[in-house]
Amino acid sequence: MAACSVSPVPCHVARLDRTPFQARILDLSHDGRGVARREDGKTVFISGALPGETVLAEATARSRRFDEARTLQVLEASPDRVEPRCPHFGTCGGCVLQHLDEGRQILAKQHVLLENLERIGRVQPGEVLPPLTTSSWGYRRKGRFSVRRVNRKDRTLVGFREQDPRFVADLRECHTTIPQVGMKIEALAALVDRLQAREHIPQIEFIAGDGPVALTVRHLVPLEESDRAALAAFGREHGFAIFLQPGGVDSVHPLDPGHVPELAFRLPQWNVELAFQPLDFIQVNGRLNELMIARALEMLDTAPEHRVLDLFCGLGNFTLPLARQVREVVGVEGDPGLVARARANAERNGLDNARFHAADLTRDQRGAPWMRQGFDRLLLAPPRSGADEVLKQLPLQDIDRIVYVSCHPGSLARDAGFLVHERGYRLVSAGVMDMFPHTAHVESIALFVR
Repeated sequence: MAACSVSPVPCHVARLDRTPFQARILDLSHDGRGVARREDGKTVFISGALPGETVLAEATARSRRFDEARTLQVLEASPDRVEPRCPHFGTCGGCVLQHLDEGRQILAKQHVLLENLERIGRVQPGEVLPPLTTSSWGYRRKGRFSVRRVNRKDRTLVGFREQDPRFVADLRECHTTIPQVGMKIEALAALVDRLQAREHIPQIEFIAGDGPVALTVRHLVPLEESDRAALAAFGREHGFAIFLQPGGVDSVHPLDPGHVPELAFRLPQWNVELAFQPLDFIQVNGRLNELMIARALEMLDTAPEHRVLDLFCGLGNFTLPLARQVREVVGVEGDPGLVARARANAERNGLDNARFHAADLTRDQRGAPWMRQGFDRLLLAPPRSGADEVLKQLPLQDIDRIVYVSCHPGSLARDAGFLVHERGYRLVSAGVMDMFPHTAHVESIALFVR
């Protein structure tokens, strides 16, 4: 299943012709929309359409390079089309692929990865790894709901953004979110609607480890005592740990300072437990995270005498399991708060061979002491922007193997091109991991060997 390389950037123009038109779908774009061609050859991206289908569509936006549209009716369905499980599919922007068979979803993501590697990086992996998958429902353990009071509906909406991001989806349930949260969205919206501060609550974040689910309520005005009491009662009734956020990230605090539940998750295979704070980054899909760590460590092929560098290490998700099997591992992360918690997690797990440093890896780090310490292996899991700046600075001559965990195939492809064409590595293998089933998000992993 091919993916179009044209980036469908939203656009809005006057006098849009909304006359329904018929289209034959040729491809699937990187964001999960069907790709068709107008009679004049112009590309059009059509939401809700799959390759091989004929649909009746309506234009929603137009630009010089491409048009955008939505499916009104499927005239000829793909054999890969399935009935979406969620009643909000098609409106909510949280998922865009529920109408595509799960087995085809992951193959589409694999094609996006390989197409990016070839087109952007001009590289091909020696081996395409089998995709890593796990349960595709009830997996999302971290997320952010937008909150909006809609006076014309006389109610408050809590949910993800719609496919048109200007609006908040009117959700009753979410089947990809963990059930403790996904099946209580209506109750959460009703709670906010009862609060005096309901028009001043823009978002609610949720996060869960192995214990309670934490809800962090962002509020733009001080909460009245009655609102605090309502939030506390809701937490007790539904088993949520309630946190408040009156300002920036550092302002987060428990609603009840006398009862602060511990947030943590275990990685049983490595006898490691990681504690975290309500707004910290953790991998969204807990079971897939364990499979990902196992694959990454296998690909690194470490020995007990090795020293390993783990860049963009966060809380120590990879660092601490690595510390169980090598002489020393050094983790580097840009967020000082995450670094502090990574150090605490190392101590919590009795690991004295894990060192952590706070450093902005998008800036010049060639003078940093950790940069010159010498390593046998490199693992990195950068944000969407990738790792091009730090890779250009690293003394890679002694590092035989690099494992790159990516959340954006475009930046991985760019960095792969650098490692192969300029630093003498081979792209031995690469594959996708379905961290976000039913979405167009592509998580991948790649192995480079000198």
